[in-house]
Amino acid sequence: MPLFRLTSPGPFFDNKVRAFWNLQILGWAAWLGLRGVSGLANGQAFTFLIPQVISAITGFSLTLILSVCYRALINRRPLLMWGVSFGLAGLATALWAFIDAWVAQIQNPASEAGFTSLLLGAVYIDATSLAAWSALYFAINYFLQLEEQNDRVLRLEAQAASAQLAMLRYQLNPHFLFNTLNSISTLVLLKQAEPANAMLSRLSAFLRYTLANEPTAQVTLAQEIETLKLYLDIEKMRFEDRLRPHFAIDPAVARARLPSLLLQPLIENAIKYAVTPQEDGADITISAQLAGQNVRITVSDNGAGLSGDRTDPTTGVATESTGVGLANIRDRLAQAFGDQHRFDAQAGAEGGFTVVIEFPFQPDGQARIGTEGT
Repeated sequence: MPLFRLTSPGPFFDNKVRAFWNLQILGWAAWLGLRGVSGLANGQAFTFLIPQVISAITGFSLTLILSVCYRALINRRPLLMWGVSFGLAGLATALWAFIDAWVAQIQNPASEAGFTSLLLGAVYIDATSLAAWSALYFAINYFLQLEEQNDRVLRLEAQAASAQLAMLRYQLNPHFLFNTLNSISTLVLLKQAEPANAMLSRLSAFLRYTLANEPTAQVTLAQEIETLKLYLDIEKMRFEDRLRPHFAIDPAVARARLPSLLLQPLIENAIKYAVTPQEDGADITISAQLAGQNVRITVSDNGAGLSGDRTDPTTGVATESTGVGLANIRDRLAQAFGDQHRFDAQAGAEGGFTVVIEFPFQPDGQARIGTEGT
């Protein structure tokens, strides 16, 4: 793996070790170049470069040691970290200045400047260089820690959103499964094998769909309608002619994407509050069409509706089923589309219940199933 990957398409700090070595080598090369050019511009002989090279190698080596120490200290208590860091930087400065002064004295033994003068002159330059290096080291590492924390928060938020979507997706009314199995059991007891087998096959297809899809996945409207038809086929075996579903799906919106099984609770509520309590059943209409840049889906029935205090029209007993189901759908729409959706639910003055949903039209490939009316 090459040391310098300046043309890498990934983030510079994606590989922290490589980024450190790149910065370390480039930084000290620049430091040596600046010192050398400055000395030569002031009329120094080329031999001036010898102590500068030795000084750069010394600084490079000392900062490698400091990086190991700083890495061990950076997550400690602030008082301990800063106290020990300043102490280590002071020791490194003293050692570096001593080596610089010693090399300068060896190179120019006839110089009038004493060792103390050379040492004091080197301390200023070396202390400034180490302070700048240390400040840059801590600044970069704190920046990287902040980025990691932000990434961790984003991942946790995404996981929380996925978990919430999964929870909402799995909150299907268990009464549907109970009623279906109870109907199958009744058909078996009556030795009506063919209807029981048909109902089992449709239940199997419906459950296969619900279990095969990811809870957070979006499907096309055509797939959602096909799933509703599977569900309604099962319920029609229970209610027969009392359940009369009607579909009016504009082919232009068949490829629109929406959360999986978003509409099933609406159909389930319509069956519970419109079909079940009426002797002649009810009509349930599902329509979908474009409304500007949005998809508008309407689910309505001509049943008795719900009273203002949310009571079951058959018993007069208060129920939370519809409220929970509608809140579930609102939450899933908010998770999927944010504030770019509309959800309206209202009871008719003379009965019936209507729900209108709108969300942005986001086509997703070609529809794989038909949406012909029934």
